[in-house]
Amino acid sequence: MPTLERLDVHALRAVVTTFRDTVAAHSGGLNRLNVYPVPDGDTGTNMARTLDAVVTEMESAPETLDATCDAISHGSLMGARGNSGVILSQILRGLATTIKSQAETTGARFADALGAAATGAYQAVLRPIEGTILTVVRESAEAAREAADRDAGLVEVIRVAREAGRASLARTPELLPVLADAGVVDAGGAGYLLLLDSALHVVDGEPLPEPDETEGPSAEALAAVAHRDSADGLDVSEQRYEVMYLLDLVDENIDAFKQAWGAIGDSIVVVGGDGLWNCHVHTNEIGAAIEAALSLDGRPREIRVTDLFSEVAEEHEKREAEMTGERHTRTRAGGGLPRVTTAIVAVCSGDGLAELFSNLRVQGIVTGGQTLNPSTAELLETVDRVNADQVIILPNNKNIIPVAEQVDALTSRTVIVVPTVSMPEALAALIVYDPESDADENAAEMVDAIASVTTGEVTRAVRASRSDAGDIAEGDWIGITRGEGIASVAPDVVGAALTLVDGLLADGAELLTVITGADATPAVTAEIEGHVAAVHPEVQIEVHRGGQPLYPYLFGAE
Repeated sequence: MPTLERLDVHALRAVVTTFRDTVAAHSGGLNRLNVYPVPDGDTGTNMARTLDAVVTEMESAPETLDATCDAISHGSLMGARGNSGVILSQILRGLATTIKSQAETTGARFADALGAAATGAYQAVLRPIEGTILTVVRESAEAAREAADRDAGLVEVIRVAREAGRASLARTPELLPVLADAGVVDAGGAGYLLLLDSALHVVDGEPLPEPDETEGPSAEALAAVAHRDSADGLDVSEQRYEVMYLLDLVDENIDAFKQAWGAIGDSIVVVGGDGLWNCHVHTNEIGAAIEAALSLDGRPREIRVTDLFSEVAEEHEKREAEMTGERHTRTRAGGGLPRVTTAIVAVCSGDGLAELFSNLRVQGIVTGGQTLNPSTAELLETVDRVNADQVIILPNNKNIIPVAEQVDALTSRTVIVVPTVSMPEALAALIVYDPESDADENAAEMVDAIASVTTGEVTRAVRASRSDAGDIAEGDWIGITRGEGIASVAPDVVGAALTLVDGLLADGAELLTVITGADATPAVTAEIEGHVAAVHPEVQIEVHRGGQPLYPYLFGAE
C-alpha cells in the first residue's frame, strides 16, 4: 500500500469505516475499563453504536468531500450514544468541519482538524475533567500542531499525535484518582486512540492493534471506586440515571439549558448547533432533566433514560440486536378488539406477564422494562391501535415514565400515565381497572391501589460494591426494595429472596404476590412459599409466571 501524503475523500471514508470496525472489535476491552460498580452503558458499546450511525449516513452520501463531511457531522450528532458517544461525535464534527474547508488534507490541515476536535470536545462538556478523553485529545492535538509547525508530513503528524496520545492516556490515572483506584486508564481516551490507529492504517498501511483481552479492574478496586469520597471531585456512584435526548432549542438559550442541567446532575455533554442539540446528563432527577428543556421553549425528543445502577451486560446484546432490525414492540391490538371507554397500554418483559396482562383486559402490550426502555414512538404506535378514545399507560418502570408522558401531546386520544414502577404495582392497578369508566376515574382508583403496594425484586450483582445491607461481591444475589435500595445480599438467590420478603411483610401485609422470572426454579419458588407459610402464616401468597429476564423474582406486598 503506497503512503499517502494527502487525505482525500476516499481515504477519509476509509478512515471512518476502519475506525468503526476497529472500535467494534475492541468494544469488549473498552467496556472492561469502565469504573462504575455496575455497567453504565459501556464506553466501547456506545462508541461503536455512534460510529455505526456515522458510517450508515456516510455510505448513503455522494462520494464528494462536502457531502461526506456533512454526513459525518450529521450522523455523529443524530446517532451519538452515551457520554463517550456524545463526546466522540463532537470530535468527529470538529474533524469533518475542518477537513471540509480544505481541498486536500495535508499534515498541517490534519493538525488543524485535531485542534478543532479538541476545542469542540471541551466546549461540549459543562465541567471538563482532566484525565479523561478530553485530555488525550487535547495533548495529541498539541503534539500534532508542533509537528506540523516543523513541516512534518501527514504520516508523521498522525504518528506524533498517536504517540503523544498514548503517553497522555498512560497518565490519566495520575490526573483522575478514580482511575488509579481501579487500576485502569480512561476508556474514552483509549477509544479515541483507535481513530489515530485507523488513520495510520489507511495512510501508511500500519497494522491495526489487536483487541486487548486482559481483565478489567479487580472487584476490590471497584468496591473502593464505588465509595470514593465526593470531595475528590468525581463520585462515580452518586447519580443514578443517564438521560439523553435530541433537543430542538434556539442557540441563544443553550447556555441557560446547560446551567439548568448543571444544577441537577453531572457528566453533562451538549453538542450541536443551529437549533438541534444532542444532550446527555447523569442525574437523580429525570423529570427535572426534561423540564429544563421545556422551560426554555425547547422540544426534547427521542428521550432515552438508563438506570446506571441496574444496567447489565445481557441487555447490551438485546440493544445490539435492535440495531440489526429486531423489533421489540408487540401490540395486541387491531381488528377484533372490543370497543371500550378506556383502554390500557402496559409495558412488560416476559411472555408470562404479557399473557397475564392480556387476561386482565390490557389491549396494548409493549415489550420493555429495566434497561430495555421503549421509545415514545413505540408507545405512541400502540396507543393509536387500541380501540378507545381514552388510554391509560402503565409504564411499570421509573425510567419509562418520562417517555410515556410525551405521548399525550402526540395523539388525538386522551392519554394518562399512571406512574407504576414495577409489575406488581401494575397488577394491583389492573385489579381495579374498569373499561367502561373514563380515564380520570380509572387513574384515581389505580393510584390509590398502587399506593398500598410495597415492591421488591431479586437480581444478581455484576460488580463488587457496598450497601447498607453489607458488602456485595460480583455474582452475589441482591434484594432491592423500591424506593429504599438494597435490602439483602446473599451468595444464593434463596437467601436474598427470603430476607427481602421478610422485610416486605414486616409492616403487616396481608397478600404477597410473587412473579417468577425466566431464571426462577420450582425448588426455589417452593422454598419461598414454604417460608412465607411458616413465618408469616397470616399472609396469603399468589404466584404468577412472568418469564421476565434478569430478575428471577418480583414481589408485591399489600
